[in-house]
Parts: sequence; structure tokens; C-alpha cells
Amino acid sequence: MAKIRWTEEAATWLEDIHKFISQDNPTAADQVVERIYEKVQILNKFPEIGYRYRATRQGDIRVLLYGHYRIAYLLDNHKTILILGIFHSALDIDRYI
Repeated sequence: MAKIRWTEEAATWLEDIHKFISQDNPTAADQVVERIYEKVQILNKFPEIGYRYRATRQGDIRVLLYGHYRIAYLLDNHKTILILGIFHSALDIDRYI
């Protein structure tokens, strides 16, 4: 089972998503953030479920999809998963990872 860690930047992205959605619908904001978190937990058992975005010296950067969001993570030897960011599909992910 892989260990999941969140970068501060990824946590901030998730908070920003919540704040943005909360402006119109606080309940929906809670649900979206909760479901993103639940989707990330799948990586414990299936760390390669996301598609390979790019290989690096540290490991593979992979992307897991949830609705309109892309969850970018670094997979290091199937033991550590580092959540790099949560990106809306409209964003150019190359600018951030």
C-alpha cells in the first residue's frame, strides 16, 4: 500500500477550489472537495491508475481525473505518492508541473 502525502501547494489548490465553488453553493463545494479527496484515496491501492503525464528522475508524474479536475501526483517506486496539485481542466497544466 502506497503512502499519500499532499504538498502545501496541492492543499492550497484544493482550498481555492472550495472557496470558489462556495461563493455560489457551499454544499456543492463541500461535496466536490470530499469527492476529490476520496478519489485520491484510491491511489493507496492502485497507484498507477492515473495516466502517465511525464517521467522524471524522481518518478512518474501521473494524472488522475475527477470530473473537470485533474489530480497531478508523483509516484515514487510505488511506495510514496505526492499530490502535486488539483487543476481545473481549463488550466494549462504545463505551467504548473
